[in-house]
Amino acid sequence: MNPSAVAKRSSLLDTRVIYCGDNLEQLKKLPDASIDLIYIDPPFNSNRNYEVFWGETKEMRSFEDRHESTAAYIDFMRPRCAELARVLKKTGSFYYHCDWHASHYVKVMLDQIFGENNFVNEIIWKRQSAHSDAKQGSKHLGRVHDTLLLYSGGGNYYFKHLYRPYDPEYIENFYNHIEPETGRRYQLGDLGAPGGASPSKGNPHYEFLGVSRYWRYSRERMEELHQQGRIVQSKPGAVPRYKRYLDEGLGVPIGCLWDDIRPVQSHDPERLGYPTQKPLKLLERILEISSQPNEVVLDAFCGCGTALVAAQNLGRQWIGIDISPTSCRVMAKRLRDVCKLREDENYWRHGKGFVVRDLPWTEHRLRAIPPFEFENWAVIALGGIPNKVQVGDMGIDGRIYPVGSAPKESDNAELGFMDEWYPIQVKQMDKVGRPDVDKFEAAMLRANRKKGFFVGFDFSHDALAEIDGFFRREHRVISPLTVREILDEEIARKLV
Repeated sequence: MNPSAVAKRSSLLDTRVIYCGDNLEQLKKLPDASIDLIYIDPPFNSNRNYEVFWGETKEMRSFEDRHESTAAYIDFMRPRCAELARVLKKTGSFYYHCDWHASHYVKVMLDQIFGENNFVNEIIWKRQSAHSDAKQGSKHLGRVHDTLLLYSGGGNYYFKHLYRPYDPEYIENFYNHIEPETGRRYQLGDLGAPGGASPSKGNPHYEFLGVSRYWRYSRERMEELHQQGRIVQSKPGAVPRYKRYLDEGLGVPIGCLWDDIRPVQSHDPERLGYPTQKPLKLLERILEISSQPNEVVLDAFCGCGTALVAAQNLGRQWIGIDISPTSCRVMAKRLRDVCKLREDENYWRHGKGFVVRDLPWTEHRLRAIPPFEFENWAVIALGGIPNKVQVGDMGIDGRIYPVGSAPKESDNAELGFMDEWYPIQVKQMDKVGRPDVDKFEAAMLRANRKKGFFVGFDFSHDALAEIDGFFRREHRVISPLTVREILDEEIARKLV
């Protein structure tokens, strides 16, 4: 069954919506006690610089954690967690995903907001068995795990125990009997009363198959099991044993140490390239433990949207919030490509598909976003692929590949693979001038491109004259595109 076909919209609030903006402001708009499950994976207070491959398009940019100190990080997170506690149902659950940098401070903060008595579990996710930060000569052990802090909403919260398959060695050692008639594996278990012989426990005492003792079951139940062939007596006078079949076992209960979900690897199909991307299996496990079909899942720090994909896969309703326009577009593309959801306002209003709200699709807001966000917006809006490296791009911010020739993950860039693409240059300035065009012309000549696209808010007369002169001299085309033309979707005629 396709979960997206059966999941019902919430009557309390809009779901299947991605909101672009500050989550603190968006959370204030949500009603009290309206969310069943909240998962957040906020930026860690690590003071590290990441070289981030961001999104399926392999954009690479510098990502700096914004929080200069643990105190500043907690000050940033406290009002957001207070709002998250407000919107969480009493029967709901809250997961905070963090690493070693501030997990202990986060725990104290969450105890204050959610209440110490509502703390349920500290879950340790073992990401890997070794870590490069514990090299020879370092004076600490390898940091190989993340922490998930689980809190309830204070009421009778939903919780489902999950199990994983038995280890083959465990099966061989403990289910070491095989039934000849059926080939079923089994082990022999104790039929004695729990805690030993004690009349005060209410255990029945009687003789069965020549053995007199306190038993786990009544005489009638023991006779029934014996008739079913579930009781084995190795020899007369031996204590009868209970036959437990392997195929009737649930498996090994999943505890608070999760070492069976590997991190996203470079070769994994789900990999988007973001260095802190979490595996889909991790989020699906969280949703299975703490939510039921059609319940509402909220991720207020969406990143690349793994929680939303997991929610959609499992038939939950969902809401996502992220401050980055780029991540919101990446999430939308992932939902379209992976979940086959349609991004359409009318479709969404009829209970299908999804929508993205509050993207900065105005000239005023586009002027205010960071330069790398603006470059991404422009390149992706043209259907292009942003550069892996945002610095030292030699005048090219992205590429457009004709239909049928876009590179795949497995393609080796060194092979040149058809070498059919058009360069894109983007400038977040009021008027692109001739010097900017000159640099792009040089980049096109170096790359031997016959056609390219230049995006800006406007172009000076000299810039347009130089574009015309470049065509007459070199027979190479530069198509100037304004932000207004992109917003008004008037660019199709220039992309052919």
